[in-house]
Amino acid sequence: MQEIPGDLKFMKSHEWARVEDKGTVTVGISDHAQGQLGDLVYVELPSIGDHVQAGNACAVVESVKAASDVYSPVSGEIVAVNEALPDKPETINEDAFGDGWIFVVKPDNLAEDMEGLLDPDAYSELIENEEH
Repeated sequence: MQEIPGDLKFMKSHEWARVEDKGTVTVGISDHAQGQLGDLVYVELPSIGDHVQAGNACAVVESVKAASDVYSPVSGEIVAVNEALPDKPETINEDAFGDGWIFVVKPDNLAEDMEGLLDPDAYSELIENEEH
């Protein structure tokens, strides 16, 4: 299992959120989630300018096994998407916490949304409990 970076927060549905210096939030799915899904073959990205609500689906990742919604951990406006993913969805499998990011949100209320997310230790515990 890949190390969980300490600068991330997580949703119980396995999305990660990283607060960037500019106050935006980069979002992806965890290494655990991509491992469960298997080889990704398709990614549907949200559109730049879309307004997303925390906890609502706004993207889709599809593997040979299943399709899975990707939920936004924060409410706000989509300001960037990972344009490389539609042509190379396996980037998420290869680097879930790095180059495999999915979208960036300019949050409406950063502190409030981040408060409800799991820290790396709590997320690690969640994964452990899922596997038993």
